[in-house]
Amino acid sequence: MSKNIFSELSEAMANAAEKAGKYTVLVNARRRMPASGIAFSNDMILSANHVVEREEDIKILLGDGKETAARLIGRDPGTDLAVLKLDSASAASADVAKTPVRVGQFVLAIGRPSANGIESSFGAVNKLGGPVRTGSGGMLEAYIKTDVVSYPGFSGGPLINGEGEMYGINTSGFGMGGEAITIPAAIALKVAETLASHGKIKRGFIGVRSQTVNLPAEARAQLNREQETGLLLVGIEKDSPAEKGGLIIGDILVGVAGVAVGHHDELFTRLSGDVVGQSTAMDVLRGGKLQSVNVVVGER
Repeated sequence: MSKNIFSELSEAMANAAEKAGKYTVLVNARRRMPASGIAFSNDMILSANHVVEREEDIKILLGDGKETAARLIGRDPGTDLAVLKLDSASAASADVAKTPVRVGQFVLAIGRPSANGIESSFGAVNKLGGPVRTGSGGMLEAYIKTDVVSYPGFSGGPLINGEGEMYGINTSGFGMGGEAITIPAAIALKVAETLASHGKIKRGFIGVRSQTVNLPAEARAQLNREQETGLLLVGIEKDSPAEKGGLIIGDILVGVAGVAVGHHDELFTRLSGDVVGQSTAMDVLRGGKLQSVNVVVGER
């Protein structure tokens, strides 16, 4: 007699949880109960920044039951991510989902908040959001919202599909209505690589106040791209990168390094990473004409 659909789904999700459990670790780095983490290489663990209260004397329980020490090598409150380096032992690295997450998909949140093994929570994806500003001066370009229950100690663990592959890392550290969200794997791993190399994330500023305005048809025609809005500069800080670079009140900022900027959150996103400290082309409409002004982006 063949198995029914419920039995097949149940077995598939249990297998997926078991697979994810191999790369989901316990992170003991705070006074309260431990939290979770994800091995993204054989000696690097990605976890939620808010659960890492100690920089040393951190204990990691791997998926195979081995315990090893770790130390903090980088953290970013803006994305609530932290990277830990194992002193010894080799962790099993996470498998990242090969297909994009979709609204309506069944997913599992996996955590390892105790030495008793993994725990799971079942649900569905109900929203793909972003960009969104975080409460710590950062910006998430995207996030995943689900109806899974984030139990104590689940922060830092993965959200997975039915194959045990990671869609992202779960965190309750942003205070979005008291609910947890998932940072997509592509964003989280990019931050993790930067933290592993540099210990922090650079965020830039140019020192302007702006408001979103609609672009007239003749202005849009000069851009050679579809763009409806830009940022009217209504204030420029004294001695700021913007002032030193030659931006003036009344300019309409429409792009940074050739990438369209139509809202302030998009500007915030563009002024990060490699552009910090670099002379960067700012595309502006001045007197109705498109111009390029080079500004050395400062570090926030």
